[in-house]
Amino acid sequence: MPGYFRGLTVSLLTGIALPALVTQAQAQSEPQDAGALTPNTLSDIVVTAQRREERAQDVPIVISAFSAEKLKQLNVNKPQDLYGNVPSLVSGPQGQASRDVQTFSIRGQSTGFLALPSVATYLNEVPLVASISLSLQGGPGLFVDLENVQVLSGPQGTLFGRNTTGGAVLLTAHKPSTDHVEGYIQGSTGNYDLVNFEGALNVPLIEDKLAVRVAGAYYDRKGFTHDLVWDKDRDNQHWYTGRVSILLTPTETFSNNLMVYGSKSRNHGAGYINRGFRPGSLVLGNCNTALCNAIATRQTEIAQQIGPRKTRNDLDSYSNIDAWGAINTSELELSDTVKLRNIVSYQKLKSDYGNDNDGTPLQAYQISQSGDFPTFPIPGLTDEFGVAPNGYVNGVKLNGPRDYLKQFSEELQIQGNALDNHLTYTAGAFLIDTKPVGVWESAAVQFCPPTSTGAETCRGSRGFSGVANKSKALYAQGTLDFGAFSPSLESLRLTAGYRYTWDTVKGFSAGFSPIGGGSFRCGVNNQITTDPMTDCRFDATLKTSAPTWTIGLDFKPVSNLLVYGKVTRGYKAGGFNSVAVNEQYRTFDPERLTTYEVGFKSDWRLGSVPGRLNLTYYYSDYNNIQRPGGDFNLTTFAGGAAVFAAKARIQGLEGEASIQPFPGLELGATASYTDPKYKEFSYTSLGSSYTCLPGGGFALAPFGTTVDARCVPFEYVTKWMYNIHATAKIPVGENMGELSYYIGYSHFSAQPTSPTGDPSFELGSVLEPYGLLNMSLDWRNIGESGVDASLFVTNATNKLYRIANSNSYSGLGIWAELYGEPRMYGIKLSYSFGNR
Repeated sequence: MPGYFRGLTVSLLTGIALPALVTQAQAQSEPQDAGALTPNTLSDIVVTAQRREERAQDVPIVISAFSAEKLKQLNVNKPQDLYGNVPSLVSGPQGQASRDVQTFSIRGQSTGFLALPSVATYLNEVPLVASISLSLQGGPGLFVDLENVQVLSGPQGTLFGRNTTGGAVLLTAHKPSTDHVEGYIQGSTGNYDLVNFEGALNVPLIEDKLAVRVAGAYYDRKGFTHDLVWDKDRDNQHWYTGRVSILLTPTETFSNNLMVYGSKSRNHGAGYINRGFRPGSLVLGNCNTALCNAIATRQTEIAQQIGPRKTRNDLDSYSNIDAWGAINTSELELSDTVKLRNIVSYQKLKSDYGNDNDGTPLQAYQISQSGDFPTFPIPGLTDEFGVAPNGYVNGVKLNGPRDYLKQFSEELQIQGNALDNHLTYTAGAFLIDTKPVGVWESAAVQFCPPTSTGAETCRGSRGFSGVANKSKALYAQGTLDFGAFSPSLESLRLTAGYRYTWDTVKGFSAGFSPIGGGSFRCGVNNQITTDPMTDCRFDATLKTSAPTWTIGLDFKPVSNLLVYGKVTRGYKAGGFNSVAVNEQYRTFDPERLTTYEVGFKSDWRLGSVPGRLNLTYYYSDYNNIQRPGGDFNLTTFAGGAAVFAAKARIQGLEGEASIQPFPGLELGATASYTDPKYKEFSYTSLGSSYTCLPGGGFALAPFGTTVDARCVPFEYVTKWMYNIHATAKIPVGENMGELSYYIGYSHFSAQPTSPTGDPSFELGSVLEPYGLLNMSLDWRNIGESGVDASLFVTNATNKLYRIANSNSYSGLGIWAELYGEPRMYGIKLSYSFGNR
C-alpha cells in the first residue's frame, strides 16, 4: 500500500470528519424551521432472542444486536472483531494453538479443554459444528451478507438448540426476496496487501413465489509476523466462502428457505513469539548442562533482538479449515394464531493444523500433523552451537486431519399466541448428532533437549482419536401478559420455560511414541508394544441428563421503560478426555449454572433529545466448572492431563447508553464489570503446582499433595471493559448521498489466561490492559449512484498488545505468546442496486 494512502486515510479520518462534526453542531444550535427538522430518534432493531421477532428494547434479555450497516461500519469480518463492542464478551484464541480459533467467552463462561462451547454460535438458528481439539465453531466468512448479528448474554437453557452456560451468538443470513432484483458488489484494499471481494445477487424467479440469493467472498491478507527461517508471513488470512439460498412461498401460509454454504481457509499458522525457557524444565531437564542452557538462552536473546513481529520456527506452521452445510427452514401457518416450524441441517467441518508453540528453532513445544521441518542449517542456531547441521530428520508427517466431524440436527417447533395476544408460547423437540468422519490423527515432535533438536533420537509422538456427541431435548416456554385478566395489570408479564436434555458422549484414543525396532511406548499406560492401535487404545462413554429452566417477571410502568427480574438454569454437556492416563478422568461431567438477574431497559427524551439507558446486574452460582490440569499415573508412570471440577460465584454489571444531542450525531457507550471468585477448586499436585496460602500468596505443593486453587484468577475474564463511540452525519449537499464518521475506543483491563497457574510463576499468564481506537468514514449512495465508499482503520494508534500466552512455563518450562493485529487500514468500494 503506497505511503500516501496512509496519509490520506489519517487526514480523512481525523482532519476532515471532526471539524465537520463541530460545524454541524454549530449549525444545529441556530434557529431553524421546525417543519424542516429531521425527527431525532434512536434506531431500533428487531431481534429473535425468544425465537420470534420482537423489538430489542421489549425483550427482558441482555442483547447486543448489530445490523448489516453497523457491521460494515465497525469493519467486522471475524468473531474477534466483536470484542469490545459487547459487554462481558471476550473473544480470542484462549490458549489454542491456532489463531483461526476465536472462542467466545461471556460472563466468565469460556470453552474449556476438549469441551463443547460455553457460548454457542448459530447460523440461521442452527448450531455450527464445534470441533474438539481446537475450540472452533464453523469456518471462515461467517459475517458475509448477514441481516444481523445478535449476542445473547447468560445461560441459554430453554429455547435454543444446544444448552450453554455463557450465551449464544446468532448469525442471520439474508433471506431471498421474492418481489425484486437486488444485490451488491464490494471490493477492499489496504495495508498488508489486503484484497477482499464480496457480493450478493437476489433474483425472483417467480414473483412472490420463488427467489434465489447467491452470496460469496474472497479474503486475502499478508501476515504481520515474519518467519525468518521459512521466509513466510505467519498470522496471514486466506479464505473464500459461498452461499446459495432458495426461498419458496407457494402459498400465503407456507414458506421454505434452503441455504447451502461452503468455505475454505488456508494460511501459514500462528506466529508465536518466544519469551523464555525455565532452567531445569521438562524440556531442559533431559540435558541440564551449561551447553543446553546456553542454547535455550541464546534463542530467547535472538527473539528479543528481532522483536515481536518476527519469529523463527522449526516447523512450517499452517492451518487448514473446510466447512460446508445445508440448512432448511420450513414454516406453515396452521391458523392466524398457530405456526409450525421445522429446521433441519447437515454440516461438515474439517480442520488440520501444525504449529510451533515455543517460537524458536528448538523442538520444544510443537503440534504438527503434516507440516514440513527444515532440511537446512538455521541461522542463529547452527552457526553458534552446531545443532542439526544436516537439517531435521525426525519430522512426523500424517495425512489425516486433526478434526473432521459431520453433524445432523432436527428441530420441530410450534409457535402460537392466545388470549387475544396476551399469551405467546413456543414448544418443540430438538436433536443434534455429531460424529467423527474417519479417524482423527495427530503427531508432535517436542520435549527434545536442545542438543537433540532435529536428531533421529528425538522421536515424535502419534495420536489417533474420535469423539461423538449426541443431544436430545424437549422444551416449552411461554409469556403471559396479566392484562388478559385485568386492564390494570396490562404490561405485567410472566415468562416461564422448561427443557429436559439427554446427552451422550462417546470417544476413543490411542497415543504412543516410537522407540525404535518397530516398538512403541503407549501414552496411556507406558506399555511397550508392537501393536499400539490395540494396546494403547482406550474407549469411554458418558451419558447424562438434566433439566434447565427459566422464570421471570417484567413490567412496563410506562411505555418506554421495561424492568425485569429472572432466574435461569444453564447446563453444558460433559466430554471425553483423549489424553487421560487415569480411568476416572477419561470423561468429565457437565457444567451447571444458575443465574439471578435484574435490570431495566429505558428510552427517554429530554426535550427534543432522545436517549437510551439499559442496565443489568447478575449473580451466578457456577458448579462443576471444567478446568484442565496435568495428571500422572503412579502405577504405570504415565503422564497426561485431566479435567477437574470447580465451583464459583460470578457477579457483574452490564450497561449500555446512547444519546442524540441533535439529528446527525449519536454518542454511545457500553460497559461491563465481571467479578468471579472460586468457592471450591482442588486437584493433585505433580510437583510444579502452587497452592493458595490461608494468609494470601502461594507456596509450592509437593508431588502428590492436594492443591488449593481457590485464589487462582478466573481465566479469560476481562474484569472491566468499556467502549465509547460517536457517529456523526456530515452534510454533503442535496442529492449527494450520506456521509458519516464513526470513532470508537475500547478499553480492556487485565485478563488472566491460566486455568490453574500462579500468575507470579506462570509467566505471562495475565494479559496486560490495553485500549484500541477504531475509525471509519462512510459515504453512502454517492450522488445517488448506488456507489458507497468507506475508509477504515483499526488499532489506529498501532498499539502492541498480547492476545494469548502459552501458559506452559511452570510445567514444560516454555514461555511464548501471541500478539494482536497492528494498525490495519484500507478503502472499501461497493455498488448496490435494487434496494435503495
